[in-house]
Amino acid sequence: MNLVTTLPSATEIACALGLEPVGVSHECDYPPRVLDHPPVTRSRIDTDGSSAAIDEQVLEAADDESGEGVYEIDHATLEALDPDLIVTQGMCDVCAVDTAAIERAVDAIEAEPDLLTTDPHSVADVFADVERIGRAAGVEQRARTVIDDLEGRIDAVRDRTTDIDASERPRVAIFDWTNPVMIAGHWTTELVEWAGGRYGLADVGERSRPRQWDEIRDYDPEVVIVAPCGFDLAQTAENLADLADREGWDELSAVEEGRIWALDGDQYLNRPGPRLVDTLELLAPIIQPERFDERPSTDVAVPWSVLRADYGATA
Repeated sequence: MNLVTTLPSATEIACALGLEPVGVSHECDYPPRVLDHPPVTRSRIDTDGSSAAIDEQVLEAADDESGEGVYEIDHATLEALDPDLIVTQGMCDVCAVDTAAIERAVDAIEAEPDLLTTDPHSVADVFADVERIGRAAGVEQRARTVIDDLEGRIDAVRDRTTDIDASERPRVAIFDWTNPVMIAGHWTTELVEWAGGRYGLADVGERSRPRQWDEIRDYDPEVVIVAPCGFDLAQTAENLADLADREGWDELSAVEEGRIWALDGDQYLNRPGPRLVDTLELLAPIIQPERFDERPSTDVAVPWSVLRADYGATA
């Protein structure tokens, strides 16, 4: 089967199922071997800029009357790959090429692939996507094995946090964008609660969306995790002033108690694939350090002070 994936989470699911896509998106980089696969998409915006500059470009692309959007599809490469199945997404047209764009591209080539659209908003939705992709590719048993393993790892974390009283669960805020300020939604609430925290800023399945800064101050998080979508730690460090310069930042309980972390949002929190469970395992020792001796790798999660020292942040 010639499988094409158009977003990183779909590529990671496919590889976990033992499948090897013939084509991927320009953002697909895990597992590392997929970097050698031909990309079928390109970004129309400069993703190396500040969070504010990127947001402005995205808004301009969304308002463009040409309807081209944030991404473009390489029709020649897609046709050459002769796909049988394309896995795309309908969750967010900013995060990756969406189903409508893929449908237009398929209409322009000779191949007639099946399209499978993912639209996850919870961990259960992600596992359902694993099953659907496994079924479409004829590896249903492998999909069940992958899900069983992931569920077992979730249970291992939850077994250590389910008895934690509400008063011992810190208020957690996870930012998946810093200018404008956005609070991570979708599956994040589940992950935080399973890791032993309280996530009072979003319900399970609620979309990530911009928030008023006063709402964050009123919530007064006791743990803050900064994990902008698409940013690694270095790019996160370059944008920390977006938060640190805001009125009342120093008065947040998390700041006063030194419980601020940066997480590689590009690789973990914002990819609805198998590594959401890795994200849970990263969050648990940050939120409940007394219960988890394991410490996150400094390659993917670091305290605010370490981020400033190691990545030259000025915030």
